[in-house]
Amino acid sequence: MRKLFPLLSMAVVSLGATLAFAAAEVTVTGEGQCAKCSLNETPACQNAIVATENGKKVTYYLVQNDVSKKFHKNVCKAVKKVKATGEVKEEDGKKVLTASKIEVAE
Repeated sequence: MRKLFPLLSMAVVSLGATLAFAAAEVTVTGEGQCAKCSLNETPACQNAIVATENGKKVTYYLVQNDVSKKFHKNVCKAVKKVKATGEVKEEDGKKVLTASKIEVAE
């Protein structure tokens, strides 16, 4: 039991450090649009942000969470400059953003 506790505690610390690194939040600024109505890329309404990175247009598709759903009315029928903060990952070759905050940028 004495040998198990230090090993277990190191595993927990290591896992915590890995999760902290992987869960880094980023801020994306660009044109907020509806992926269905404006971009014609999805079968249902979904927020998307088209940003310019290194001279190329990159589309971030927002996960349908409470933050994204509440904000959708702002960009469904109009394109607005927005700023979103959250975690980004890549799924099926597309950038997916799980937003913790979205706001209209000025």
